[in-house]
Amino acid sequence: MGDVMRNNLLKLRKAKGITQISLQMATGIEQALISKFENGERIPPTETLMILADFYNVSMDYIMCRTEKQEVNR
Repeated sequence: MGDVMRNNLLKLRKAKGITQISLQMATGIEQALISKFENGERIPPTETLMILADFYNVSMDYIMCRTEKQEVNR
């Protein structure tokens, strides 16, 4: 799961055209952790997934590769 999740997190950040440092500044998630999430070395905890999903305006299920649909169900 880590490899596929890594690809979605990296793809989302690249699509937004921002650096890991910019993401850190916008979300408060440490750049070192962002790097580990994107490299598949660590899986983000639920709270971090929520922050990333809100930032990218996608569902947590999309980030975790449980669906290919990015839409958020609210």
